[in-house]
Amino acid sequence: MYNNIITTTTTTSPTSSSFANNKIFIPRFSSSSYYYSLSKPSLPFRSQRKWTYLRSPAKAQIGSVAPVVQRNIASMASENPFKGIFTTLPRPGGGEFGKFYSLPALNDPRIDKLPYSIRILLESAIRNCDNFQVTPNDVEKIIDWENTSPKQVEIPFKPARVLLQDFTGVPAVVDLACMRDAMNKLGGDSKKINPLVPVDLVIDHSVQVDVARSPNAVQANMDLEFQRNNERFAFLKWGSHAFDNMLVVPPGSGIVHQVNLEYLGRVVFNTEGILYPDSVVGTDSHTTMIDGLGVAGWGVGGIEAEATMLGQPMSMVLPGVVGFKLSGKLQNGVTATDLVLTVTQMLRKHGVVGKFVEFFGEGMSELSLADRATIANMSPEYGATMGFFPVDHVTLQYLKLTGRSDDTVAMIEAYLRANKMFVDYSEPQQEKVYSSYLELNLGDVEPCISGPKRPHDRVPIKDMKADWHSCLDNKVGFKGFAVPKEAQEKVVSFPFHGQTAELKHGSVVIAAITSCTNTSNPSVMLGAGLVAKKACELGLEVKPWVKTSLAPGSGVVTKYLLQSGLQKYLDQQGFSIVGYGCTTCIGNSGDLDESVAAAITDNDIVAAAVLSGNRNFEGRVHPLTRANYLASPPLVVAYALAGTVDIDFEKEPIGTTKDGKNVYFKEIWPSTEEIAEVVQSSVLPDMFKSTYEAITQGNPMWNKLSVPSSSLYSWDPNSTYIHEPPYFKDMTMDPPGPHGVRDAYCLLNFGDSITTDHISPAGSIHKDSPAAKYLLERGVDRRDFNSYGSRRGNDEIMARGTFANIRIVNKLLNGEVGPKTIHIPTGDKLSVFDVAMRYKEAGHDTIVLAGAEYGSGSSRDWAAKGPMLQGVKAVIAKSFERIHRSNLVGMGIIPLCFKAGEDADTLGLTGHERYTIDLPSKASDIKPGQDVTVTTDNGKSFTCTIRFDTQVELTYFDHGGILPYVIRNLIKK
Repeated sequence: MYNNIITTTTTTSPTSSSFANNKIFIPRFSSSSYYYSLSKPSLPFRSQRKWTYLRSPAKAQIGSVAPVVQRNIASMASENPFKGIFTTLPRPGGGEFGKFYSLPALNDPRIDKLPYSIRILLESAIRNCDNFQVTPNDVEKIIDWENTSPKQVEIPFKPARVLLQDFTGVPAVVDLACMRDAMNKLGGDSKKINPLVPVDLVIDHSVQVDVARSPNAVQANMDLEFQRNNERFAFLKWGSHAFDNMLVVPPGSGIVHQVNLEYLGRVVFNTEGILYPDSVVGTDSHTTMIDGLGVAGWGVGGIEAEATMLGQPMSMVLPGVVGFKLSGKLQNGVTATDLVLTVTQMLRKHGVVGKFVEFFGEGMSELSLADRATIANMSPEYGATMGFFPVDHVTLQYLKLTGRSDDTVAMIEAYLRANKMFVDYSEPQQEKVYSSYLELNLGDVEPCISGPKRPHDRVPIKDMKADWHSCLDNKVGFKGFAVPKEAQEKVVSFPFHGQTAELKHGSVVIAAITSCTNTSNPSVMLGAGLVAKKACELGLEVKPWVKTSLAPGSGVVTKYLLQSGLQKYLDQQGFSIVGYGCTTCIGNSGDLDESVAAAITDNDIVAAAVLSGNRNFEGRVHPLTRANYLASPPLVVAYALAGTVDIDFEKEPIGTTKDGKNVYFKEIWPSTEEIAEVVQSSVLPDMFKSTYEAITQGNPMWNKLSVPSSSLYSWDPNSTYIHEPPYFKDMTMDPPGPHGVRDAYCLLNFGDSITTDHISPAGSIHKDSPAAKYLLERGVDRRDFNSYGSRRGNDEIMARGTFANIRIVNKLLNGEVGPKTIHIPTGDKLSVFDVAMRYKEAGHDTIVLAGAEYGSGSSRDWAAKGPMLQGVKAVIAKSFERIHRSNLVGMGIIPLCFKAGEDADTLGLTGHERYTIDLPSKASDIKPGQDVTVTTDNGKSFTCTIRFDTQVELTYFDHGGILPYVIRNLIKK
């Protein structure tokens, strides 16, 4: 790649700070122009150093320090200063697997102590180091993790791929389609707009349990799914053909995270002969499930995902890592779900928000890969960025089971061993350094469930009855319903399809085996089948008014349930397959029978749902189930049979046979050995291979969708689902440069803890909202409004739904709660969107005032896109949630922080002022984190910190946002 490479040894070298500041040193002794590249870096810099001098592509004055021009450094991406550790990985028997950046070649003893999860960040930084997006200083921060992570330093990270589901994937594909139009208008090659890393999109969030307990439930529910989402599906199908590097998995194929685990996860990439670890960011929080496979992955917002697709780095805080040691062995009859609920409670109590959790210890050998994935899946529930399980022999066995070729598995093992990323428990283990430690003896885990309103409120099964009664007594809260004593034993009788049914507080009305958390795990799925079988043989059956459902995460589950002969028993108990996708766990539980719903509402019954999911927040599963419990699939069947959560399984019968004989829990509960035997005989490699060979072939309804073959999308102006956003309407090839803010009105004045749930459009579309008005004007009937989530591809609706949360508190309303604000010039009180449009039409800038932790919660792209479309130019807050701040920058909105000890209240700001923020007209005159002055029309003046935290972010701002920056760069190339 380079000409005239000269290697020499010197006893002096550039200082660490000089190297970190991206200065290019030209040696005095040469008549040619060179710049330094560290051949075998061993940071921090030591006296004896081997340097490689590479001929500079441009001439410079001999002996000078050549200045780095930031905007030109991007073109130097191939000139990686760590090329000296680029190493060949030989193939046993001759030849090579490929080449890789070798961590051992750094010869730095600190690497041996790094957690495995941090080594993945390190490898990425070294491989992508270009002195602009990723610098040698970033590499040093990661190597020195033990000292730097407590300081909350930020680093760039370039994941290997992106994972989407349909709700969050639609707006990403909309943006790509819109970028192609912009490229075309500017005279560029629109086909250059493609994901630069692999993007996998699984359509799994649109199926509902409308039909249950029926042999044709799968087809019936899919018919309804296509009726509701035909337009969205057609758009995604167009995208699958129009864009390179994008795989779209059709509806009815499975749950995104299970498909990722069983099929999409690479573990190690081999791209054109270059080997590197698989890593992934996804637009769904449970992307963390892939961590069970040793692949670093977690959920991000849509803007971050789009940036990753387009080759841009993510900015992230270098995390602390909690080491979680496992020892011992699970007791007989204890499931992986019991383990994960125990781990969730422990980690939530320990406090792991924003951290990695890394599991290790001799107990790892007792956990199957599916068990590990179950634990990793729940990372959002215990608050960690990810729960990571390094690759070991168990991982390799699972890869073979799921159909990965022997050669692929051999390459994965060889690469990870060579790069110190493989754990071999047969060898002595070098001690790792962690930020903190936890330990669990697996033998201490007992059967349990979690609820009734939070996933970390674990309840041992033996204590469930007592806990339930305390919940009835307690005041309304996470563990309370405040049911009066005299009403707690109330029994309600009602007619149900010709028979008499009964409900009481705690009656189970929904029992669902659902979600990626557990349907990926054969031991608990087959365990559920064994419970159903034993119940059938003893003459027990689930009451018909309990809405039972089984939503496998992939077709493999159906294959092994049929192979084992257990599906027929699940069918007999009402657990017929209803579809392949996210159902009850995300609230797609469908309606309850009208008679059941009426009995609950008319009598104020605290009805219960028991599901094998990962979230049970109030109102999430179903509006009428106020108590929602997370449980293993076999426990879901057991509670469905009992018909209530108000039961002590150790002392009370779970049911009675037709001849009146009591049957107890222990009589239907399978042993660990029974489950293992069925797993061994029923879960076969060919099942995975045959399922995933046909994964993209779709189904008849998908295949019938007619989509254009053009590379540019034909926008339908009448569509209320897919709409061309205005991001690039007036774009030119010249960057607009930094924009200040002049005489801006305050659109909203917030206090602390305004979350993305407050900002983003979410949930149902209220009948009196601006979004509803928009739909009605276009002839959409109220019953067809659908949700904001389903209409995320229409910017007109999403802009109208921004700041539309009914619980939002805006100080301009003087205590009134709701999605309105004051139009300052007139004093009119209107919806936030209507006021924003008045300002925009009059040519006025707007800003938002906020308190601490602005944008906390689940990161969402529309929390930044919506305000931008409403005309917001800046947000001035006490502090920002990290990802949301980054997203604001990505959309061209200026994030500013009040100085410590100051906020709008202490400065006497009411929000009725007009605000001016002066910025230099050139991006090169702005420095990351510099102070700026804000003035108001009533004479106030205060200093804020501008929260452009990196030079890359300033470059985005110079271009008006990340997407315009990418378009201009691609055209120039």
